[in-house]
Amino acid sequence: MIGNKTVVYTSGTFDMLHINHLKMVEYARALGDILIVGVNTDELVATYKSTPIIPFEERIALMKAIKGPDIVIPQRSLDHTDKVKKLNFDIFVVGDDWAGKYDYLEEQGVQVVYFPYGEGISSSSLKKRIYDNYKKLQEKVDNHLPADTNVRA
Repeated sequence: MIGNKTVVYTSGTFDMLHINHLKMVEYARALGDILIVGVNTDELVATYKSTPIIPFEERIALMKAIKGPDIVIPQRSLDHTDKVKKLNFDIFVVGDDWAGKYDYLEEQGVQVVYFPYGEGISSSSLKKRIYDNYKKLQEKVDNHLPADTNVRA
């Protein structure tokens, strides 16, 4: 808490910004007076999943541009112990795909909220959809001639 204001912290990779990202930020915003959003650096993301499609500089710029966050910062670690002390946040919001991972923050007086991330939309699902559509287009191009067409080499 800063003064009489409740500070909320949320964080993520925010690759291929999509509606579930926005819903989580809006939810976190509604829980307090000050919303701080941490955007995972490319180096941090590389420690636990594939490299983001959108580079860090663009992901953090997009997060700064949306309505909701008061402060947007780089996040270089998944351990938030020091962040609690430095940023004085009262509530931490993260997608429920991380359920249980941040329960240790409760020992520091932080309320941890695992946001129900939702079905169907994620950066991973978007990447898969793009890849699948690309493969279909590639097959269509590769097979655009009728089977009985004689093509000279």
